[in-house]
Amino acid sequence: MAPAPILGSIVDTIEPRKETLPLPEPARQRLLKAGIDLSKGYPYRPSVPLYLQDVYKIRDEERPYQDAGARADKSKKNLFSAATKVTDLTTHIGTEIEGLQLKDLTPQQRDELALLIAERSVVFFRNQDLTPQQQKELGEWFGEVEVHPQTPQVPGVPGMTVIWPDLFTLERPADFRRPGGASNWHSDLVHERQPAGITHLHNDTVPPTGGDTLWASGYSAYEKLSPEFRKIIDGKYAVYRSAHPYLDRQDPNAGPKYIERTHPLVRVHPATGWKALWVNRSMTVRIVGLDKAESDVILNYLYDVYEKNVDIQVRFKWTPGTSALWDNRLVISWSCTVGMVTYR
Repeated sequence: MAPAPILGSIVDTIEPRKETLPLPEPARQRLLKAGIDLSKGYPYRPSVPLYLQDVYKIRDEERPYQDAGARADKSKKNLFSAATKVTDLTTHIGTEIEGLQLKDLTPQQRDELALLIAERSVVFFRNQDLTPQQQKELGEWFGEVEVHPQTPQVPGVPGMTVIWPDLFTLERPADFRRPGGASNWHSDLVHERQPAGITHLHNDTVPPTGGDTLWASGYSAYEKLSPEFRKIIDGKYAVYRSAHPYLDRQDPNAGPKYIERTHPLVRVHPATGWKALWVNRSMTVRIVGLDKAESDVILNYLYDVYEKNVDIQVRFKWTPGTSALWDNRLVISWSCTVGMVTYR
């Protein structure tokens, strides 16, 4: 599969590197079983857009959206009655469901899962027999599946991003501060016109030790704020930037620049009606209408509320074949994914 940009209108690109890293055997077996063509190398990488203006055009239109959780039976009886065990991992965030295969969920169970994710922020399923194609099909039930303009993907399955720290360290060598993985608190795709909703991460290869992922609850972070402080940030907007920079076609000599878009600091989830704090230290740039000093003071305090209150966090230890589904509108996460091969 020859590299190509994700939009045909993008003509100025950088050719991606070709990978030679051998696949871990669990990942290779899963992909072959799913009929994925590995003959032309793995993973597939699209041609990377060179210019900022082209990337701004990706998904730059209002797209109709109905949250699947808003359609669900509030009791979630179809989902819970089919499970053998349902465990809330902490008071505020994280639920593990046993005895269900994601590929077999009925439409009613899918909607109820979306509502559970909206309420508990992140939901875990171990021992999943799941192909990349089935993972994508489930994602399409929840909404439009994002196809990233430059991250590696499963060949022939657009939108199935490959998270492989050993691969990433070939581009940016690991060090003692960044041993691999997303070694910082973040939310996905905050720079999009309509930022990401549900993310589904499936791990088929995990290290014998380490590799945990942490999530922190935006609902509970908001509830940690005093009523008077909430009045300060309710209705405020902030500027959020992309993870990857691009050149400005009008001024390429100025160096790489990030995609920036404006979104509310506090989001209201469409399925629950609950308010969630929505900031992250990696990609929230400034609060609109405040000068830098004022914005920095408030943002640094909000980051600390999220990051330093361990009672609103869940830390999950992966096992092979596990899926986690979380709502990016409600959480920040930190992935210590050294040695893993994952898909989302």
